[in-house]
Amino acid sequence: MEPNDVQMLMQIYHNRLAFVDGSFHRYLFKEIDWRDRLIGIKGQRGVGKTTLMLQHIKETFENPDEAFYVSLDDFWFASHRLEELVSYLYAQGVRYLFVDEVHHYDAWQTILKNLYDGYPDLHIVYTGSSMLLLETAQGDLSRRLIDYTLPGLSFREFLCYEGVADIPAVSWDDLLTKHVPIAMTIKEKIPSILPHFDAYLRHGYYPFYKEVARSFELRLQHIASRVLEMDYPKIDDVSVSTINKTRKMLMVLAEHVPQVPTMSKLYGQLETDRNQGMKMLYALQRAGLIAMLTDNTKSLKTLSRPEKILIDNTNLMYALGAKTEIGTIRETFFFNQVRQVLPVVYPAKGDFLVDGKYLFEVGGFGKTFEQIKDEPNSFLAVDGTEIGHKNRIPLWMFGLLY
Repeated sequence: MEPNDVQMLMQIYHNRLAFVDGSFHRYLFKEIDWRDRLIGIKGQRGVGKTTLMLQHIKETFENPDEAFYVSLDDFWFASHRLEELVSYLYAQGVRYLFVDEVHHYDAWQTILKNLYDGYPDLHIVYTGSSMLLLETAQGDLSRRLIDYTLPGLSFREFLCYEGVADIPAVSWDDLLTKHVPIAMTIKEKIPSILPHFDAYLRHGYYPFYKEVARSFELRLQHIASRVLEMDYPKIDDVSVSTINKTRKMLMVLAEHVPQVPTMSKLYGQLETDRNQGMKMLYALQRAGLIAMLTDNTKSLKTLSRPEKILIDNTNLMYALGAKTEIGTIRETFFFNQVRQVLPVVYPAKGDFLVDGKYLFEVGGFGKTFEQIKDEPNSFLAVDGTEIGHKNRIPLWMFGLLY
């Protein structure tokens, strides 16, 4: 391979590095141990994985040519192989390789394993937007890989990203026991936080909202389509018909959330059987388009019927035209934020059981403990209030966990 062969990729790398903004970092930036030799970062499209890598390169390497960034969805790879590129870069002294959109490359997991084994001093960081594929394809790498998942912005991160206030993350225990003094301290910085919370629910989960303010929901619709049309077929040998049925399933579910429709009727409507229907349902869940609540965290791995189905996050709810009743929006936010740090299941009473022992009801300002009054460790997540009292915790504060 000659220098001219990689000149275009080098130019793209330098251009992207020059324009990356380092004024705001996702929480995961400091949690990754960048010294590890093989790091995987997975997550939904649009949550900031590429920016995370480029920020690390820009802030770590005085000479950026000690590292190299490349996206595997580039047309360059239609006529070139990744192994050839790495061989050339290694000979030029590159020891840090950052590979984006890894799921676009056939047999990527085997190739990365071979690169890891064949170049003992090469450090590799890769990302994949397709959670569908990454969930099933990293078996060959499991003994070598340190992997991370990057969710969308928390409400805390949104406030920092907007320049409103830089608030430290709150631990779960502190949220339950010290939420009143924490809320009072925050109120000193942000006299009126609820308007910011409303804005976050509509457009604050995906960092790219600043780039496409007027077409944000259209961009989210496009992301959902790309997941179904480009990523889903890479999990299994699914037909165009199955892709179309899965898209239709998503739209039907969006109309029903949080209730689970009669599954037999849904399968009949989609002209599919239970086995295929459940596979489609769980594909939507792994893709980050829906979130399913079961009565046991293990049942999410056994293709069992969920007790409740929600759209993954409130931004996506609005973009898909989902049923945006205020109660569903509240539950979607709570489940989305809390499950990033602790397991959440469907309880016999109440709305959510967190970490096997904390029972929650989610509601508006007038919500009472009537439904869970005799239950130990019971709490209310209350919307429409800035400061709580005892076991009544403001809903917005569950966005401070990461």
